[in-house]
Amino acid sequence: MKLPHDPGRASYILLVSLAIVFLVSLLPLGRLSGGVLRDFSLIDDILSEQHRAAGIDIIEDEAPVDSALTAMQRELEAEEKAASADAYTLTIRDDEYVDSVLPADTASVEVQENSPAPTVMPQPIDPRRDGYVAIEDYTPGGTGISRLRDAFSQSRERCVRVAFVGDSYIEGDIFTQDVRSQLQDIYGGAGVGYVNMYSEFPGFRRSVRQSGSGWNVRVAGRKGFMRRYAWLSEQYSVVKAGEAASASYSGVKKVAHASAWSRSTIAFWAPAGGTVRLRANGGAWDTHTMDASEGVRTLSVDSASVRSFEVSVPAGSDVTALGVWLDSYCGVAVDCMSSRGFSGVTLRDISPEVCRALTDAGLGYDFIVLEFGINAMSAGQTDYTSYGKLMAKVVEHIRNCYPNAVIMLMGIGDRGQKQGAEVRSMPSAVHMVDAQRQVARATGILFWDTREAMGGDGAIVSWAGASPPRANKDYIHLNHHGGAVLATEFVKSLKNALNP
Repeated sequence: MKLPHDPGRASYILLVSLAIVFLVSLLPLGRLSGGVLRDFSLIDDILSEQHRAAGIDIIEDEAPVDSALTAMQRELEAEEKAASADAYTLTIRDDEYVDSVLPADTASVEVQENSPAPTVMPQPIDPRRDGYVAIEDYTPGGTGISRLRDAFSQSRERCVRVAFVGDSYIEGDIFTQDVRSQLQDIYGGAGVGYVNMYSEFPGFRRSVRQSGSGWNVRVAGRKGFMRRYAWLSEQYSVVKAGEAASASYSGVKKVAHASAWSRSTIAFWAPAGGTVRLRANGGAWDTHTMDASEGVRTLSVDSASVRSFEVSVPAGSDVTALGVWLDSYCGVAVDCMSSRGFSGVTLRDISPEVCRALTDAGLGYDFIVLEFGINAMSAGQTDYTSYGKLMAKVVEHIRNCYPNAVIMLMGIGDRGQKQGAEVRSMPSAVHMVDAQRQVARATGILFWDTREAMGGDGAIVSWAGASPPRANKDYIHLNHHGGAVLATEFVKSLKNALNP
């Protein structure tokens, strides 16, 4: 018997099916499955005419362009337009080039005799070596590496502090947890360093067990964030009105040197005064009741072996906390500070006063590594000049905030893009790396070519297809296995620099 056709029922089934597919496409399948499943987007599969004509399709949009970058690029364009009314730029392009800004009433393009000598950038350094990728030292006089060598040589007497500041590429302590473990193998030290006060997804980070309640997290660029509290991590936490707040941290045995440490420190403000209670290893609470003060405060709990650390703030205490540091009196501490979706440009707004106060409290840095760029890329783009100019300002600002630190810029890792039916390295990647190397040269800092260390062109495809996989099927982010491999390459490069 032939069943009657019901067009309404068929349409309903089609709409429900499309809705289910659309909802599933919104899930970060790659992240949730550890890279076993590949993310997809129903919308992204409907290509724009521009990308269709070029035969280009981004795998997925888990690394959109940072909105703060777009705003700052417009601001930069306005500044340059205003400046062009009073000056013009003479650019000599050669193996090396010089930028000289001359007054508008200058009759000749020649630099006048009494003018200051133009700055000549150092020549690019070929990083390819036999078995490793060299750290490129563009510091004045090539002193960056020697300053690092001096700092690490003091690891038996004090804590040598390293900060990795980046985006989702190092989120969850991926890559940095293995850099930390390997450096602690060599130079000593224990603990995971900086941890924020509260995380909505604490299980994503494997190097520490974290829990807590009663905190509102403030992140740069979002509602409620105040620049006067901004430092390298670009986030802080405030106690919820009318509630008590708590935070707890425990060591783990699966990551080397992360099961115990000797010093636990919290940094915070209590402008109206308040009470903070601390304890280690589940012992007695150490209660600190403070008068009103506008400055940054730090409190520490010291013990030969700390396996857990807890913070408790009673309701009614006006406390704003940066986070905690779990480390040791000596050796190496490696802090991981990641901000998903950031391009790095908002670091130009961090507070020098906060950074210097932390340094005075013993929480400054010998080595600051900036890992950004993924969220400044777009398919088909080849000119990252404006991004480079903004990042140059960031470097100079961080140098002002941490004048004793050696600064390094990490180039982006390889990123994939679908071209026809194949996945290949995004052509824009090489242009971003070139722009980042240019920033390092112009500002006189260190540079490490992450993409080259991964294997160069086509590396992300090989890493995602390896057994076991080293990268997620978004063809952007590394998994923990890939992070460990890249960390080995980084430490190898650092060891060869420090011990030539």
